[in-house]
Amino acid sequence: MHPSEVLFQGNRQPLLLPACDHYAGSEKLMRKSIVLQQELGPVFDITLDCEDGASAGNEEAHAHLVAELLASGDNRHHRIGARIHDVHSPHFARDVEIIAGGAGAEALAYIALPKVNSVAEVIEAIAFINGHAGKAGRSDLPVHVLVETHGALRDAYDIAALPQVQCLSFGIMDFVSSHYGAIPGAAMRTPGQFTHPLVVRAKLEMAAACHAHGKVPSHNVTTEIKDPAVAANDAQRAAAEFGYTRMWSIHPGQIKPIVKTFTPRLSEVNEAAAILHEAASVQWGPISQNGRLHDRASYRYYWTILQRARFAGLTLPESAAALMLPTPVHPLEPN
Repeated sequence: MHPSEVLFQGNRQPLLLPACDHYAGSEKLMRKSIVLQQELGPVFDITLDCEDGASAGNEEAHAHLVAELLASGDNRHHRIGARIHDVHSPHFARDVEIIAGGAGAEALAYIALPKVNSVAEVIEAIAFINGHAGKAGRSDLPVHVLVETHGALRDAYDIAALPQVQCLSFGIMDFVSSHYGAIPGAAMRTPGQFTHPLVVRAKLEMAAACHAHGKVPSHNVTTEIKDPAVAANDAQRAAAEFGYTRMWSIHPGQIKPIVKTFTPRLSEVNEAAAILHEAASVQWGPISQNGRLHDRASYRYYWTILQRARFAGLTLPESAAALMLPTPVHPLEPN
């Protein structure tokens, strides 16, 4: 049996997505981001932004541009999604029709839904998206939901439970603003974003909701764009203290630090490979290595380490690479 079958016993494994979600709005930045993805490979996603990227009065033309870029041969890895206008916007329906139902729908990695207020709104939006995506030959188009309202946070567990939802993404600026001054503006950035009780609570509840349903929690932006070290520090704290496995980028200089921070260290990869290699040799029974007991509970942890390392483009030790065979059917849902 494949290790994943042994360790998860028929249950769906936690979903994996690239560690960085890079947002780009203007045509210039969208095209530059696609070129960078071609250079680095699919180690980061690109979200083409209709909500904040389109200038007033130019919303439909912007949606057509997004569809054009998705359908382009430059979209080599099919790891480009789109954030559309929120469900209450007059531009929501047209965005869906053009992007999810257009020529680029086949290559669309996901739709990002902003500013939802409840699980009911998400369900209704998904049904609408499916109607147009289905006409373009797509079924079960992945959906990423931004948690940036009180209602979305309240319903985070129910939203994460929806089969088409892959990821919940924390929108810190809208969330803080929705408190109308009760949370200081300093809580939109470090260190306040990691210490203010209401923001900490929101981040932890959203991350817990994702992990309860095997989905991906994505951390909010770092607004400091001149110093990539700030984004790296935020990513490290988001991962180590809050359980996030993905993070937004809003500047090309943030992409590599975010990816590096969320990628397992080589020492972790080697340890995981050694433990799982020995476990496989005893048909996944308990083992003792370096004076520590390991069984299937810890094997699942180390298996995830190897999956994340491979997803980040690391070369795995030979013993670990052998365990990965056969190659998973879908790179985001390893068998």
